[in-house]
Amino acid sequence: MNQKKNRHIKLWVTVIFAAAFLTAGAGFYRDLSASGEETYKGLKIFSDVIEIIENNYVDPVDTKDLIQKAIQGMVHGLDPHSSLLPPEAFEDLQIDSEGEFPGIGIHITLQNNFITVISPIEGTPAFKAGIKAKDKIIRIDGVTPKDLRDAVSKMRGPKGTTVVVTISREGVTEPLEFTLVRDIIPVESIKSVSIKPGYGYIWITNFTGNTTDDFIKALEKFESAAPPKGLILDLRDNGGGLLTQAVKLSDVFIDDGKILSIEGRHKKNSKIYNAHPDKVKRTYPMVVLINSGSASAAEIVAGALQDHKRALILGTTSFGKGSVQSVETLRDGYALKLTIARYYTPSGRSIQAKGIEPDIVLRHKTPGDESIYDDDGMLKEKDLKNHLDANPDAKKKDKEPGSGAKTDKEKKDPVKKIKVRDSDYRLGPLTSEGIQTDNQVMHALEILVSYEIFKSKLNP
Repeated sequence: MNQKKNRHIKLWVTVIFAAAFLTAGAGFYRDLSASGEETYKGLKIFSDVIEIIENNYVDPVDTKDLIQKAIQGMVHGLDPHSSLLPPEAFEDLQIDSEGEFPGIGIHITLQNNFITVISPIEGTPAFKAGIKAKDKIIRIDGVTPKDLRDAVSKMRGPKGTTVVVTISREGVTEPLEFTLVRDIIPVESIKSVSIKPGYGYIWITNFTGNTTDDFIKALEKFESAAPPKGLILDLRDNGGGLLTQAVKLSDVFIDDGKILSIEGRHKKNSKIYNAHPDKVKRTYPMVVLINSGSASAAEIVAGALQDHKRALILGTTSFGKGSVQSVETLRDGYALKLTIARYYTPSGRSIQAKGIEPDIVLRHKTPGDESIYDDDGMLKEKDLKNHLDANPDAKKKDKEPGSGAKTDKEKKDPVKKIKVRDSDYRLGPLTSEGIQTDNQVMHALEILVSYEIFKSKLNP
């Protein structure tokens, strides 16, 4: 009996520790204490459930693992973008934000169930060794990676250490083995090319700590090559990143007025970001490309340029993530990513679960045939469980059939509706010849060229 009592006391200590673990650094401990008896009743039920699972579940369980999953479930129950970040996930997030990481220097993706090289980053160990776009990674240090995260984890490591990467290359019968020395790799979020004199194309893949600086460098290179007549800004499949970088990048083209406002439950989480006059006046016309993969920070840029009538938006409706998250550090390398505010475009629009609607709707054609790349089959913010409403005063309610939310049947396999862009020009080095296969880019170019012609006709 005493043994059972002692076990129950130890379990309670574990539960209280878990609560303190979650709240430390996040500023919630006072609220937890103030919520009174109901909170502790809930913790009591929680400890009872864990004890029953420990004693009766069909397989042995790890109490620490159970508690972590319980915390994760609680946080995910708030909205799809709040989460508990284990140490490895928190480290990945920091690397993405900082703009550099230790590794070999390749972009990879999962294509036809193979971990495939999108492109090596110029000047990195992978580039110098001769790894090419479309190479398939079959082993890392003699071990087949389980998934993309596992492959990334295996290839990253301290500068100066070695890693052996075995790849399969089309046209080569035997696997190729590369012994690479890891180095510090810059995260490239900007790629650019001149399509024709005076017309530039800049592709932003995500928003990291150095995105705006790299973007301005690309702009200056474009502007110095020939008198600028028009710019195409590609934000397709850009999942977002740092809010501050999205604001700074928008400010490059907007001289006054509001760029963004964020509104949270507390005043400290509310803020208005205004534009500032720039020394360099960039008044040339712009077309911004978006699709259902354009989210968060990418939508901030597109919304600001659209509201200020600074750019024409072309493509398909964006993802619709109009919320802001902050990251609070916890103990033992963990962190809590928590939604703290909604954001609004300069005109006061909330794009939460709605997205940015393009001025010109144009779907992407798959290179090599006339079929349409239909991104309407992709899951968007409005399809995610527990997504926030655009209006903070709206009450959450179950989506009724026909309300606009996808049914379970529709959600089962949305990817099957989408034609994979196996020959996407972006699977490899960016060239002006390559992007000529992209109907959205070419249509954007036609718009800019037509604008220049009309301007010369109207102002001879």
